[in-house]
Amino acid sequence: MTDRTPTTSNDPASDTEQPAAPALKRRHFLGGIATAGLGAAVAGCASDVPRSSVASTTDAALQAHVKTVVVIYGENRSFNNLFADFPGLEKPLSALKPGDFAQRDRDGTLLARLPQTWGGVVHAPQTVEGVAYEADKQYQGELPNAPFVLKGPQGEGLPLGLVTRDLVHAFYHNQMQINGGRNDGFAAWTDAGGITMGHYGDCRFNLRLWDIAREFVLCDNFFQGAFGGSFLNHQYLVTGTVPFYPDVMNSPARVQVARLQSSDPTDHRLAPAEGSPASALDGPPKFGPNALTPDGYAVNTMQPPYWPTRVRDAANPAYADPKLPNVLVPQVHHHIGDKLDRKGVDWAWYGGAWQATIDQFKDSPGVPAIPNFQSHHQPLNYFKNLGPENPVARARHLRDGGLGDESRTNRFFADIEAGRLPPVTFYKPQGNLNMHAGYADVASGDRHIAHAIKLLQASPQWKNMVVVVTVDENGGWWDHVPPPKGDRWGPGTRLPAIVVSPFARKGTVDHTIYDTGSILRLITRVFGLEKLDGLKARDDAMQARGQLPMGDLSNALQFPA
Repeated sequence: MTDRTPTTSNDPASDTEQPAAPALKRRHFLGGIATAGLGAAVAGCASDVPRSSVASTTDAALQAHVKTVVVIYGENRSFNNLFADFPGLEKPLSALKPGDFAQRDRDGTLLARLPQTWGGVVHAPQTVEGVAYEADKQYQGELPNAPFVLKGPQGEGLPLGLVTRDLVHAFYHNQMQINGGRNDGFAAWTDAGGITMGHYGDCRFNLRLWDIAREFVLCDNFFQGAFGGSFLNHQYLVTGTVPFYPDVMNSPARVQVARLQSSDPTDHRLAPAEGSPASALDGPPKFGPNALTPDGYAVNTMQPPYWPTRVRDAANPAYADPKLPNVLVPQVHHHIGDKLDRKGVDWAWYGGAWQATIDQFKDSPGVPAIPNFQSHHQPLNYFKNLGPENPVARARHLRDGGLGDESRTNRFFADIEAGRLPPVTFYKPQGNLNMHAGYADVASGDRHIAHAIKLLQASPQWKNMVVVVTVDENGGWWDHVPPPKGDRWGPGTRLPAIVVSPFARKGTVDHTIYDTGSILRLITRVFGLEKLDGLKARDDAMQARGQLPMGDLSNALQFPA
């Protein structure tokens, strides 16, 4: 069985081609530089060393030293939203000029000011750090057309412990916001108004992930693999490609097909619905359903075909109701687990609250919209070879991540402490610990992920481990760095990503161009796998334009000589 290769498009993510040349910036001089060995040679790309020789040496070092790759996958934060002026960035927010961030209205004209925050900063009243936050209120009005620090009703910096409103984050919206790399359509095409341009202040004092990034490697050119939201980027994380719904126009899902501004199925512009305000200053835009492209690719949230899912099949509760238009058919293209299986390498996806959800709602027709579990964040539950027909593979690879911060309830944490993580491990924190705006705050997820990092550092497997901490997508928050040109599917907006390892080039900012698929590229290289077709398609598209292909995160690592 071969992968289905996604169709590429000439429509670029950016009008400016960005070189993918590896680069690292030190925030301070590191001791022991003589031991940098291979990492320094690769990062420097010395002209007198043949590229094939360097690559072969890197492969040997990776395979000799790295035995466990762990991916911790949070939610919905652009790079600017949390790391805007981190020391050592290639393009810090503070260095921008007005032309670098000014937002345009839906007709292309410059906005005189940012729109109000439609529906308010929070949708439910909360009290955080002694301050009461009322629902459906704006705290900052008449904002200039510029990025700004998020503040509350008393002029205080918005606390990381506050659950803010959600912002639309979807395949077509993201492309319209990026606007060919200009990043000037965020205010126009969000449903949330001006808040999209906001970022948290003083994260250096309040965010544990800043401390982790200072100690290890922060990647400041890491982009979400696919345009849009959580569903598609989870799929991209495990496949490097896009799910497919065959014969979609003759299926129950035909009502989910997007209406575009042209008859071209690759058009990235949604057609506004009747009554959609012409100006961003008059209200959020309105569009019809857009979960599927006209040629059958699932690009926005579709539910898994297997339990746990939103609505079960009453006649067969191990499955979703296949008659529903928001249920995706089982997928059959290759995922990273297939490539690992062929090499005999064990792997697992640990889903936070997976078993608790199954147990709690075992007699329910569906999973209620609770904050602890989202069925569309479990990407491998969409694949036929991991469905109920294959119970052994399903139980082995789709594991319960457990609950909360304690090892007695969190299965992922317990396996860390016992030193029994598989060589390739993905961890998806439960919903209220993943930092997703709308139902989670930043502080809880930040604390949870930092705790996981501490446990991993104390694990018996740590000495041969690489941990990648990132989020799935930007959550609708603005970022100013244009994504590189890729293919029809992405990459989208820039995200924070941290590489944590005893082999990390500690204390550095890595400027190499990466996307979510770079995690798969690293896994592929470490374990000597066949490359997934979707990754190859993107790399080929970039090389055809004279770009270097996406990096594989090896530039963030160094090994003893």
